[in-house]
Amino acid sequence: MAACPSSAGGYSASGLSVRKSEEIADLIDLFSKMQYRAKEVTPRVEAIEKRCLELFARDYKYSIIHNSNGEVCGHYPRQIVFLEYECTDVERDRFESAVQISKLQDLVNRSKLARCRGRFVCPVILYNGKHICRSSTLAGWGELYGRTGYNYIFSGGSDDTWTESEELPEDDSAVRNGDSQLFDKVRGHDIKLLRYLSVRYICDLMVENKKVKFGLNVTSSEKADKAQRYADFTLLSVPYPGCEFFKDYKDRDYTAEGLVFNWKQDYVDAPLTIPTSFTHNLNIDWTRYQSWDLVEQTQNYLKLLLHIINSDDESGLLVHCISGWDRTPLFVSLLRLSLWADGAVHANLEPAQILYLTIAYDWFLFGLDFCVSSLIEMFFLPQIFFFCFNFLKHIVSEKFSAVKKQRSNSRAVCLLSEPKDRGSVTSLSSDFSLITEEAGAASSLTNDTVDLFPSQPQASSWRKGPASSPQMVVWNKTHPLDEHLSHPLTEARSSSSSSSNQSEHGATRIGSSPLAVPGRRCPLPSERQARLEAVREVFLAAYSSTVGLKSSAPSPSGAITGLLEQFARGVGLRGTSAIV
Repeated sequence: MAACPSSAGGYSASGLSVRKSEEIADLIDLFSKMQYRAKEVTPRVEAIEKRCLELFARDYKYSIIHNSNGEVCGHYPRQIVFLEYECTDVERDRFESAVQISKLQDLVNRSKLARCRGRFVCPVILYNGKHICRSSTLAGWGELYGRTGYNYIFSGGSDDTWTESEELPEDDSAVRNGDSQLFDKVRGHDIKLLRYLSVRYICDLMVENKKVKFGLNVTSSEKADKAQRYADFTLLSVPYPGCEFFKDYKDRDYTAEGLVFNWKQDYVDAPLTIPTSFTHNLNIDWTRYQSWDLVEQTQNYLKLLLHIINSDDESGLLVHCISGWDRTPLFVSLLRLSLWADGAVHANLEPAQILYLTIAYDWFLFGLDFCVSSLIEMFFLPQIFFFCFNFLKHIVSEKFSAVKKQRSNSRAVCLLSEPKDRGSVTSLSSDFSLITEEAGAASSLTNDTVDLFPSQPQASSWRKGPASSPQMVVWNKTHPLDEHLSHPLTEARSSSSSSSNQSEHGATRIGSSPLAVPGRRCPLPSERQARLEAVREVFLAAYSSTVGLKSSAPSPSGAITGLLEQFARGVGLRGTSAIV
């Protein structure tokens, strides 16, 4: 793997060229105005596709899963990148990839009907030889019959999706009705694809077991499969609110601290379910998940995902929600950026480049409709997109690092920002505090570090034969909602820096040395912290110059307009549209 730059300061966003910032601003501007469709590609979109391939090629040898006119999935990239190995690893050039791209393409074609909107299991990140994948949830019978009928009619009475040399045993299929046989075939192809990609862990972000519309089950999930077809996989139910919930995030001036999801809603029936093998090493009280605010919930889920991909040396991970275009790209992006900040993936990319790749590939080319997905989603998808990249300030700590590092106790004097620049945790201004304001994020690493590296990785014997289901721990609605929704933020949190974890931002007064500048002493920002802050700063500047933030109510301090404009000017961009 290519070596990472040694100086964390080298990643300051102020050192990036204006051209790179404008490139990202142009991408966000296009993203905010149109949905990507594989069969309707403009020259501008072609340039984005080409740019993504160039960025992948800087670190990886890859093959292409062809989706030229959206024949496999209309809102997946036309050229889906399958990462084979890091091109910086010279030794790997002597070996062929364990996956044959022709067989993978065939499995993709056969499994496309198994999942909602045809959004099949797709590998998007390669980490230590393991594939992190994304998809939508499983299709229900209504969508499945609709799509199979459509394909049958428009293929002239035949559909090669069902051409299969391996048929169900007669004694097994004879006792099943037509619905079960159809699910057996479709989901059987999905399972074969998962196994071919060596995926063992499936993290389901849905807050319901089945999505119901107009009284019909339109989608399902692996955990609700009555035939237990996915019993050989490790299923984790990690319910996370969808984009509709982020209306509250906007209404609170884009403040996630103290924002708690209402778990008592009628449609919420999926409890948090995690194997006990994952609950003992993270120092998290999972029984209180219904009391977590949006910051703590996202942090803990990210820790869990990082722990999973480090707990098994050979098995991959699938992350999905319902349609796979709001919560799924949120966590895929956070995983990609967190691993990049550690130098574990995309080691040759600069902050502006990894930001471009994440926005373009994880969000735009995978079909997120920023504008008109539905009457509900059209208002809230921009909020979850903004939340994703603004949230980077909450994961700068080494607690989220997937790489063990020697921690340094070196200290540096940090100037205390003027009060007007600091903001508070209860206003939007805290979302845009300066890097020097958050520089103390690593101050309490030695005593509060999560073990993301189990002493003994889990064995992957599941591939040699059917594995028994792991022991699971299930937490359901055990905490009254009222005591969590009404609690105010404490004065201590309000007066601290913008992070939700106060221990990460401790401050110590400087002594009476005549050479000391009045202010506070804080640790030198780690390379991880500097990288993530640089990405966030470039994003905020680009977002402010294009989409901007629209407050539901006038901000008393004028934080929205003032600070976004300040960021835009700071990197050479001026807002091209009013931010109101």
